[in-house]
Amino acid sequence: MKRHAEGPQRHLPLWQTVLITLGMVITTDILRTAPTVALNVGIEHFYLVWVLGGLASMAGALCFAEMATAFPHPGGDYHILRTAYGERLGFVFAWSRFSVMHTGWIALSAFMFSEYLNAVVPLGPHGTGWFAAVLIIVPVLLNLSGRHMGFLTQTWLVALLALGFLGIAAAGAWLAWQGVEPAVSEAAVVPQNSGFAGFSAALIVVFLAFGGWSDAATLSAEVRDGRRGMLVGMLGALGLLMGIYLTLNLAFVHGLGFAGLASSRAPGVELLDRAFGAPGVVLIMLVVGLSALASINSTLLVGARTTYAAALDLPPLRGLGEWDDRRGVPRRALLAVAAVALLLVFFASLAPSGFNAMVEYMTPVYWLFLSLSTLALLILRRRFPDVARPIRVPLYPWLPLLFFALCLYMLYSSVAFVGYGALLGMGVLSFGIVVLWIISRIAAPKGATGASS
Repeated sequence: MKRHAEGPQRHLPLWQTVLITLGMVITTDILRTAPTVALNVGIEHFYLVWVLGGLASMAGALCFAEMATAFPHPGGDYHILRTAYGERLGFVFAWSRFSVMHTGWIALSAFMFSEYLNAVVPLGPHGTGWFAAVLIIVPVLLNLSGRHMGFLTQTWLVALLALGFLGIAAAGAWLAWQGVEPAVSEAAVVPQNSGFAGFSAALIVVFLAFGGWSDAATLSAEVRDGRRGMLVGMLGALGLLMGIYLTLNLAFVHGLGFAGLASSRAPGVELLDRAFGAPGVVLIMLVVGLSALASINSTLLVGARTTYAAALDLPPLRGLGEWDDRRGVPRRALLAVAAVALLLVFFASLAPSGFNAMVEYMTPVYWLFLSLSTLALLILRRRFPDVARPIRVPLYPWLPLLFFALCLYMLYSSVAFVGYGALLGMGVLSFGIVVLWIISRIAAPKGATGASS
């Protein structure tokens, strides 16, 4: 093994960049969030909410594409925040990814599938936790076998997942063509909220389904065509995702009825069961399983690279900043991320729902740093006006400012309406400041403290 002899190479073609980025954002969250959206808005605004969520995510992606192409680095948004705000905030951000966001998302994705499977095949009192752990270990082993295996695995997983979603859409089309009537009367469901409150509640869960696109900035040092690759990768993936989500929602509404969708706890299972019976249930389980593996694998790719980049900047952590040039992966950082994710699986398995526990744990931290990352665009424009920017955000500065305001609103909502897990996530984030102080003390030259005092 060499110590950062070469580092990341530009090896990703355009088509693979799109699929890998799509894998960072596409999840089966829509199978949980579509009924929530239907409960909070009427049919006249149902599709509009999904379109707005996709367009707003594209606006944020444009901001990240400008910064990623101007400051390409395997650390992605860690490097962006460190350049804009300094090394201390950069470390706290890397800590949040290492201890809350990336590791929490890996645990969440694993629990998503294990809880679905437990509903069909009982796994026992601790079975969901054990199964979630296995779902994490398998992609880790694949990534340790080499860079190309990790990226190739991700490409195939996303392609198969997209086919699975098309299968769900086909079920809705089949029911509509057969003229099957919805099982629930359109007057049977009373909306939870109305007006602005309902629209806001719907938008919150829609953004959860679109989340993760900012992680694509970590590919900026590995995309062959830095300018076109990042722009098409991020916007192309979000465009495809919005099309997939709209198609799925059309299938749900036509196959279950709008009221049937709003009252459903598992619309994908109900739709495929009505259309195809037991084989349909098997298909939905395969889709959820592929989604979980794709999400875990992409987050491992991103999380390990962020940890690797942060470790290079801190001498006490240089052991994690080694790049295995033969395999093309940051091996030690990958193992460290996997270890924390497995630890979170253990603690979340003690809660009634590991999935819900991880959602609460991550949400406020995610919106806090997404707002800071968006504001970083304005800071970097002022501090580094001469840096070449292959991509420039249109309607600057109004588009970034609008997205920044949206991030602040989502941050407020996540703190005000999410459970106690949100406080735990913020507490772990705050502990990162203590870790930074300890590392600074270790790294400081002997006598420096006394001299400064």
